[in-house]
Amino acid sequence: MGVLDEGHFAEELEENGIKLENSSLVIEDAVKVILQRGLGEDIYREGIIKTPFRVAKAFREGTRGYKQKVKDIVQGALFPEAGLDNGVGHAGGVGGLVLVRDIDLFSYCESCLIPFQIKCHAGYVPSGHRVVGLSKLSRVAEVFARRLQDPQRLADEICSALHNGFRPAGVAILLQCSHIHFPNLESVFDSNHHGWVKSVVYSGAGVFENRDSDSWDDFLSLLKFRGINFDETKTSDSIAHCWCPSSGKISSNIGLTNPGLLSAVTSIIQSLGEDPSRKELIGTPSRFLKWMMNFQNSNLDMKLNGYSRGGTDILKLNGTNELVRSELNFSLWSQCEHHLLPFYGSVHIGHFRAEGLSSIEKSLLQSIVHFYGFKLQVQERLTRQIAETVCSLLGEDVMVVVEANHTCMISRGIEKFGSNTATIAVLGRFSTDSSARAMFLKSIPCTATTER
Repeated sequence: MGVLDEGHFAEELEENGIKLENSSLVIEDAVKVILQRGLGEDIYREGIIKTPFRVAKAFREGTRGYKQKVKDIVQGALFPEAGLDNGVGHAGGVGGLVLVRDIDLFSYCESCLIPFQIKCHAGYVPSGHRVVGLSKLSRVAEVFARRLQDPQRLADEICSALHNGFRPAGVAILLQCSHIHFPNLESVFDSNHHGWVKSVVYSGAGVFENRDSDSWDDFLSLLKFRGINFDETKTSDSIAHCWCPSSGKISSNIGLTNPGLLSAVTSIIQSLGEDPSRKELIGTPSRFLKWMMNFQNSNLDMKLNGYSRGGTDILKLNGTNELVRSELNFSLWSQCEHHLLPFYGSVHIGHFRAEGLSSIEKSLLQSIVHFYGFKLQVQERLTRQIAETVCSLLGEDVMVVVEANHTCMISRGIEKFGSNTATIAVLGRFSTDSSARAMFLKSIPCTATTER
């Protein structure tokens, strides 16, 4: 079946007896099962009573590509454009590379159902005295991104659809993909944990079919003008078996074999228009549950000792013997309780300390951050909880800043790539002493925000 036959997914839904308008209800019921039976949550709690609806909506929006047709986008967007009148060369509607760079997309990973981020670069060489509307390149890319995907198949499907859609001399697609690598409960205190898996994948057709061609050289040179370095990321050949961080062996000791939970996730996949028996999706329910089980209630204790002492930035207030101490860049990993999507970033803690007293162990502060992070959360509550707990250990004068990137900001709603949310909690003297607040905020490095 060709990549232009996008309507078959909706037809399969009807054949399986699942109407499109009812699929959201199926997803909502599945989410309730996961929340209640898997995570032990009260599904009527105010913070999550609407979570099943929000999750279903996000899944439907994030996989709407199954119901879209590429030919409806491309046809009608072809424009006549002459080639060179004279001379030797290629330009206009006959030859001459056209490249649209930096198209921001997201897609749901077919292996774990967690969204991954994509920077898409799409180019083609015109033929037949015709060019295609530039926006159509990004719209076609989005059709295939809005499905359960892996990077290489996504690149191949975009490339094939464009090449078959308006028959240029060639099409080239390069995707830079970033998949969050969320630590599990066993590795959360590993200082060497890498928060992202990144890869670059290529696909070419026509004059770009040969990766050693001059056309590819031109394409890659135009990208390098944008500062893109392909040597620092995994490429197509190296990610075939290791793209998704969740693709390793599934543990059997955290309820991942529960038939009811597995059936719930399987019903979500089917409701999106996919075949749960497709070989790439067979292990997806277990991997998704492995991810979700990180956020079971009370699964992580605060670690009070056993870790090395870290350094502290010390800021002295003029005319006093008290110091404002800045404990910076504690890693944060958490799960939004509204959408069941991850958020991640850094936590910074400021507190007053009398001169001469030893500083608190950084490992203790990190364990506090993880204790509250490994729950279904909202950033505002998380910030307050960290501040109140640190206050109970260090006294009432505490300030906490949390900087976080929210997956729900890119994979639903406004789809705002690159946004970052900061929240502040101030207790005791920090709430009234503006100079202490300013001193602490100035100590936070501009590089503290977590990279994409």
